[in-house]
This record gives sequence, C-alpha cells and structure tokens, in this order.
Amino acid sequence: MDQQQCIIDTHHITTHTMGRGDLGRGEGEKRLRYMLKDGSCPVVFHQSPGQWSFFLADIFTTLVELRWRVMLLIFCLSYILSWLFFSLLYFLIAYVHKDLEDHDTAPCVANVRSFTSAFLYSMSTQATIGYGFRVMTENCMVAIVVVTIQALMSCFIDTVVIGITVAKMACASKRAQTVGFSSCAVVNARDGALCLVWRIADFRRNHILEGTARAQLVRPMKHPSGMISVTYQDLDIQSRHLILATPASIVHKLEPGSPLYSLGPDSLTEEDFDLVVSFTYTGDSTGILHQTRTSYTPADIRWGQRFQDMVQVGRRHYKVDYALFHQTTWVQTPMVSAQEGDRGRPPTTESIVQSQQPFVRSSRKFRRSLADVSEEVVQEAWL
Repeated sequence: MDQQQCIIDTHHITTHTMGRGDLGRGEGEKRLRYMLKDGSCPVVFHQSPGQWSFFLADIFTTLVELRWRVMLLIFCLSYILSWLFFSLLYFLIAYVHKDLEDHDTAPCVANVRSFTSAFLYSMSTQATIGYGFRVMTENCMVAIVVVTIQALMSCFIDTVVIGITVAKMACASKRAQTVGFSSCAVVNARDGALCLVWRIADFRRNHILEGTARAQLVRPMKHPSGMISVTYQDLDIQSRHLILATPASIVHKLEPGSPLYSLGPDSLTEEDFDLVVSFTYTGDSTGILHQTRTSYTPADIRWGQRFQDMVQVGRRHYKVDYALFHQTTWVQTPMVSAQEGDRGRPPTTESIVQSQQPFVRSSRKFRRSLADVSEEVVQEAWL
C-alpha cells in the first residue's frame, strides 16, 4: 500500500485556544501578545519623566525614526522658513537704508525693492552658488554679515538633510524585513529526544555569513494584588551561531532544566507565555548591526509535526524552494511531555553503568577495609 503524506500549510491557519492565560477575559477578547509577529511590542508609555527632553536630546535618532512623510515635511519647512527669515532681514536692511524709496542711492542689495524681491534673493543665496539680476554690494556691512550667516546655515541644513536621508535609507529595520522566521514552531523527536524547532531564512541574494540566534520565554504574571510582573527565561539553543546561506532550523532540546520540559500537547494549550526569538547579525553590504525578532505563543506551536524539506542539491547549486518555508507535515511523535517520556523510557546501558558506579565504589572500599583488618589480625598474632 502506498503511503500518502499529509502536508499542512500553517501559514494560513489560525488556531484559537482558551487556557489559564485567558481566564478573566471576555468571550470575544483575544490574548494580548507580549511581542507581535513583526517584532514590535504593544507597549504605550504614559507620563514618562522628561518625555520631550529625551527626544530633543537625541534629535538625530528622533528624525531617523520618523515616517517619511513627516520627515519630508520637516525638511521642506526648514528650507522655506530659513528663506523667509533671511528675506525678512534683507527687507529690513533695505528699509532702514531707504533702498525701497530712493532708487538713485547705491543699494545694499541691488534690485531688492520689495519683500518679494528680498525673498527671491534669499532663495538664490541659499540654493545657488552664483547671482544674476540681484547681487550683494559692498555698501552695507550688515548685509554682508547676514549673507555669510545664511551661507553657513545653508551648509548646516544640507548636511543634516543628507545625513538623515542616508541613515533612514540604510535603516537596520529595513534590512531586518528581508530576514524572516517561520510562522509557527514545531515539536518532534530528534535523536531520541523531543525538540522545539523553528525556521529562519534570508530572502536576499547577498546572504548573511554569520549571525547569533537567541530565544527567551516571557511570562507576564498578574498577582492577586493587581501588580503585573514579567519573567524572562533563556532557552539553550543548539548551534547558536549560524551561517545563513540557506534556511536553517533552530533547535531547543526539551531536557531537564528547560522551562518546557514538563509540558505536553494538552498542557501546552493551557499555558500563557511568549517565546521571543531573535537573530542578530551584521549586514555584509553596509556593516550595520541588524536584528530580526518575532514571537510564538502556545497556539503557534505544532506538536507532532516537522517542517517540509525545502533544500535540494543540484549539480552546481543548492536549490531552495521558499514556497515550503512555512509548511509542515505530520510525523510520529510521542504525545506526552519530555518529562513523562523520560520516566517511561527503559534505562539505557549508560544509565545502568552510572547507577552501578556507587555500588562498585562501595564494594571496593569494603574489600580494602577487610584487607586492612586481616593484616592487623596477622600482625597481632605474630606479636
């Protein structure tokens, strides 16, 4: 009989669970995740100390983190307001020097007879390297000082605009969007032990050469007094340092010491935690440090499944099928926790040898003490 393999696309599956973490919630309310799937945290700050001073103290980072439309609006306003400010100064200089009334006198700025002409002269001073119809004369020292200040201000504004634009285009969060985690995690048996596995891949052609994976179990807890505390537990990962030329599987072994050691397929749905996973790496093109992160809830963990094989070896290349990146298939897996599985597992030869070591040591001590006693008896009899 031919065996048929069942493939499940978990990327489009939504599982609704109700466990201990959902007690006290309404029927239509959803569990609040500590971290969303895109790596952001649904946290809102209220009345933080020095709220605006923090943003003003690091104004460069504040501008980089703004949205493009807000940043472009600020840049346009910075140019327009500077043009208006200096055009007002030129207009006041012309008014005090009576250039607006007497056209026969030598003006401070040639052909500046109104506020409109002063605005055009201010814009040409800040945006060009030469003059045409309106030029500065040597009749007014104050006007020369104002032109010098505007030239320096123009260089400063251009530097800030170009620097922030380049930093925003090379922002680490943009590169992090091209490195993705699987939509779910799976639990299956590997080398005789239950393991929690999730996938990570780089979707760009200029692949990351090396990075570091990390996983934490985050449990928000509400105390009877109403106080909410968050606990963090690090998970041990096999092969923490990865070469991400092809998609890699990150494995956490469910062994004694793991916070998931006592959880089975039934008790897992009753838990309330977030498995926060991250991958930190340096971009090979820019040299900037990046981090991609996401989270898995108990509803995102599939027990008794494994990921589909998506890497094939060709004659000259490794072929990767990203259509199978989120797909899983059923495999034979014990439907009990790792702790229950270790209890019901027959003892191995190694465990038997380890259990017999104390008895062997005690028997050796007994024979050694018996030999000492017999030697003492012989010595007394000889005396």
